[in-house]
Amino acid sequence: MTGHDKPTVDHLGRPTNEAGKELRATGHDPSERTFLEAAAQWFDERTGTAHLVRTTLRKVFPDHWSFLLGEVALFCFVILLATGTFLTFFFVPSGQPVIYQGSYEPLQGAPVSAAYDSVMNLSFEVRAGLLMRQVHHWTAVIFVAVIVTHLARAFFTGAFRRPRELNWILGFGLLLFALAEGITGYSLPDDLLSGTGARIFYSAAISIPFVGPYIASLVFGGEFPTTAFISRFFVLHVMLLPGIFIVTIAAHVGLVFLQKHTQYRGPLQREDNVVGRHFWPGQAFLSAGLFFLTAAVMSVIGGLVQINPIWSYGPFEPSVVSSPAQPDWYVGWLDGALRIWPSFEPTILGITLPSVFLPGIVLPGVLFTIVALWPWIDRRLTGDRGVHHLLDWPWEQPVRAAAGAAILTVFAVLTLAGGNDVIAVFLDLRVETLTVIFQILVIMLPIVVAILTYLLCRARLRRPAPDELAPRDATSGDSAGGGGAHGPRHAGVALRRTADGGFEEVEA
Repeated sequence: MTGHDKPTVDHLGRPTNEAGKELRATGHDPSERTFLEAAAQWFDERTGTAHLVRTTLRKVFPDHWSFLLGEVALFCFVILLATGTFLTFFFVPSGQPVIYQGSYEPLQGAPVSAAYDSVMNLSFEVRAGLLMRQVHHWTAVIFVAVIVTHLARAFFTGAFRRPRELNWILGFGLLLFALAEGITGYSLPDDLLSGTGARIFYSAAISIPFVGPYIASLVFGGEFPTTAFISRFFVLHVMLLPGIFIVTIAAHVGLVFLQKHTQYRGPLQREDNVVGRHFWPGQAFLSAGLFFLTAAVMSVIGGLVQINPIWSYGPFEPSVVSSPAQPDWYVGWLDGALRIWPSFEPTILGITLPSVFLPGIVLPGVLFTIVALWPWIDRRLTGDRGVHHLLDWPWEQPVRAAAGAAILTVFAVLTLAGGNDVIAVFLDLRVETLTVIFQILVIMLPIVVAILTYLLCRARLRRPAPDELAPRDATSGDSAGGGGAHGPRHAGVALRRTADGGFEEVEA
């Protein structure tokens, strides 16, 4: 083609002859900028975000269901913000006593706190108030579960390795913030069950040597019970912690975009590429559908399954403890540790440690520290300091898998121990007997689980891979079915669609 034959292009990169055809066919000149195109150009000239937007839209996401766990957690947080905003319109964060005059007759004329009275009105007087309460509470419960599952996936597959140690710390921080959000929100209704939980947290905080009484006084507004802790928990729950959450989530997601996405091994996956779908339009539409599905599931559960019926528990009274009294599952392990820990108060350097301090502060502190520092512990155990973008299968690192299984077992046993009174009634056992059983299990069961997990992983590693089982071609040396430079291929049958809609075998 000569120089004068080269077609000129319009501002969108289209040949002008195509623009002329469209003009003659439709009467519309496509070379003229639309309002949206002009607005986008104006905005880009002043912000320079076009390249960033283009890069974001072309971001590749691996196609595996486990990578959606982080998105589900994000969507739960959005639902919590939406439902929580609705609830704050009607909630009164005050512990001042009032007389209940609502429609729930068994409590008519009873002295309650203003917080409890407002939650009762939310449940019985405000249209859709009970639904919003239950969707909010169920979403919070599932939110923590999804974060734990997401962290477990990253732990067992080695997604925390270099260069993602910082993102592991941010993800672990999100778990701690979620626990804090759950604890503060759980205590706001000021019912008998949540008040019992607040008493436990106060006891754990005040048991810390030297600084414990000051921390407890700052958070609870004096010696428990106080009328000030509800307003302080409210500030933490709706202002400080959500703000920290938003910043941490932004940093966590931002690092995922800046760094390459991890992916599982496969025939096309390498350390220097990412195989999957682009953010736009594939991943964007998938994420949008997942958000609406998550919201629908939370709405159905919140509408059909009762949770936290505060009218059954009654208002908080300092001299009364509800029984059975089980908190939400994500702090049930802490309750279980307090229930089964022996009454032991050692004196160190003249300082007597309260019996609550070891199970309430030291034990969770040790377990959480191990989890938070695991990227560096794993590096020391394996000697691996390389950069990794491909994930391990859980059985490929038996020591890591055994350690993770043992830690999860400790939390599982402690969570069950938090319901020892209910389990004792169900199994017709004495609570004291069940407590001794849990004391033995919390020590022995993690060891047994760790050994079994290690042995199973070692056995799995000794099994030959599928391509090693396939017969070898004597001439080429490749597995049956080929492979060559692209790696081994699994044996199979190649099919071709026929003209009449059927299938026929063809040579692979």
